[in-house]
Amino acid sequence: DSQEDMLYSAFVLCLLLITVSSNLAIAIKKEKRLPQTLSRGWGDDITWVQTYEEGFFHIQKSNKPLMVIHHLEDCQYSQALKKVFAQNKEIQDMAQNNFIILNLVHETTDKNLSPDGQYVPRITFVDPSLTVRTDLTGRYFNRLYTYKPQDLPVLIENMKKALKLIQSELQGMTSKRSNFMKKTSG
Repeated sequence: DSQEDMLYSAFVLCLLLITVSSNLAIAIKKEKRLPQTLSRGWGDDITWVQTYEEGFFHIQKSNKPLMVIHHLEDCQYSQALKKVFAQNKEIQDMAQNNFIILNLVHETTDKNLSPDGQYVPRITFVDPSLTVRTDLTGRYFNRLYTYKPQDLPVLIENMKKALKLIQSELQGMTSKRSNFMKKTSG
């Protein structure tokens, strides 16, 4: 009898361990599938960087431009822009594939990112040489880097310009390098 009791106890213990470990595995899987909180609703398929410094590191490594979106959760203009930004397939694709991207709900101490003041929403671009592209502006002279929902075509155009500028600069650096090599070897 006591042998049966021991076997029964061992069996119950095994079942208990199996239940606990499978529940643990489910909990771990759920943990991994949480939506990306860094997107803050701007696009869950985009790989977001967490800080300005992390963005700098990635743009230098990848030769992609950094796109910085300054916004506030309780700002109706930020919310309106976020909604159309997240729903626009062209913007989402470009942001995911061609940009290092950061959205900030607090001001950065880098004054270069607020060339004409600190307001939201504000979108600025930084190229891999760490230059803020002050030439990529929206359509409002009093807030150069703001975009309204109806300004998505302007934003898309500026994203394309940021990419073209970088490609031409990279080609320029490559041809300077090859000219330098010709001079030094010849």
